[in-house]
Amino acid sequence: MAKQPKFQAVLFDLDGTLLDTAPDFLTCTNQLLGGRGMPLLNEDDIRKMVTHGSAGIISKTFSLHNSHPDFEPLRQELLSLYMDNLAELTRPFPGIAELLTELAEYQIPWGIVTNKPERYTLALLERLQLTSAPSTIICPDHVTRTKPDPESVLLALRELAIVPEAAVFIGDHLRDIEAGIRAGTATIAAAYGYLDDSEDPGSWGATYTVDDAHQLSPLIFERKSHESHAVSSTR
Repeated sequence: MAKQPKFQAVLFDLDGTLLDTAPDFLTCTNQLLGGRGMPLLNEDDIRKMVTHGSAGIISKTFSLHNSHPDFEPLRQELLSLYMDNLAELTRPFPGIAELLTELAEYQIPWGIVTNKPERYTLALLERLQLTSAPSTIICPDHVTRTKPDPESVLLALRELAIVPEAAVFIGDHLRDIEAGIRAGTATIAAAYGYLDDSEDPGSWGATYTVDDAHQLSPLIFERKSHESHAVSSTR
């Protein structure tokens, strides 16, 4: 079975798409709650919050608006705990390690476009040592407008010297898909990621939607038998 890459570059969102970071967020959030004698969260709870970042976790967990005087101190304490625990239980989603190896074998550059600040992103990637290294990493620190604005996607593609039409962006949130569409890339909605109960990835307008990271490879690599290849080449 022959295999042909359908894209010249692949971009991933980080949390909930490339990496399952929820277990470490659960650890540090429960440390924060436990220190105040509050009820602890379970993993299902945190998976619905992680996509909203540290601000979303504090807002939902403590029922605080970001203008409340306790909000920012709590958020900073959470981030400090997270930096101490950010690579303890975090792992690539099943199927991602194999996909990154496959991209390396076919010399397809891949990158990360995330709203996670650079200090946490780089520290996490350094500790995890993925099966292949990203060719570009774009964080909020590098742009003036974060996703859903397309600026970060376009910056990643400029660094890779790839036109948007030849790339695909994969993400588990509507803002990822909107950023990819506005940048001009194909898009894949990662429905296996961190979704609220109210979210419907099928309504986001993505080029494709997957329920499992193992389903990504067949969308990125077109598999053809020698016979079908011969037929198509005569048309």
